[in-house]
Amino acid sequence: MSLPPLVAPADRLSGAEAARTARHAALYPLGEIGQRRLRAAHVAIVGAGGLGSPAVLALAAAGVGRITVIDDDVVEHSNLQRQVIHRVRDVDAPKVDSAVRAAADLAPECTVAAVARRLTADNATEVLSGADLVLDGTDSFDTRLLVAAACESLGVPLVWGVVQEFHAQVTVFWSAPPAGTTATRLSDLYPAGSAGDLPSCADVGVLGALVMHVGSIMATQAILLITGIGEPLVG
Repeated sequence: MSLPPLVAPADRLSGAEAARTARHAALYPLGEIGQRRLRAAHVAIVGAGGLGSPAVLALAAAGVGRITVIDDDVVEHSNLQRQVIHRVRDVDAPKVDSAVRAAADLAPECTVAAVARRLTADNATEVLSGADLVLDGTDSFDTRLLVAAACESLGVPLVWGVVQEFHAQVTVFWSAPPAGTTATRLSDLYPAGSAGDLPSCADVGVLGALVMHVGSIMATQAILLITGIGEPLVG
């Protein structure tokens, strides 16, 4: 079912923003008000890799006004098969730098905060504080547990995606959803200790095109939640 919009609309769009996002204004029921909600939104993306890359592109292009990208890693040659915001010239450079450049190239009005820090139990809530919702595109289950705990503490929706080999999962966890919606948490899907010792992409591989598809689905979930349209995958 549809949920109330997560974000109040901005007062107005600039002429350039309105022109660039005109196909959203024509899209029922998103429309001009929905576009102004996107303009007012602040989305945090944890991980500027395979899932975070298409999410940065999709959300900046969609007109999200503020994106915080958290990643302490640098670009490697093996990333380029699926992490589409990076280029050969970015190898050995911080991944968050690519996110800033890619968003600016698409949407100069989008403010991107680059956070080149590793999330820990001590800083995760602080780093994610202020975001209207969070996308988790990390490749470590330990980090996913930290992100989920921080989102539960903050009461914000967590759009969660994971890809390995030819398989993927996408859902939305939300510990404090609107009235009438059941709260769901990462621990409902993976109770403590149930995930086990997961292999890495380096061990078993991952289909690059699938990663881009899943990152786009995650961005779509964020848009549905921000604007209050469609049926987001909460639970």
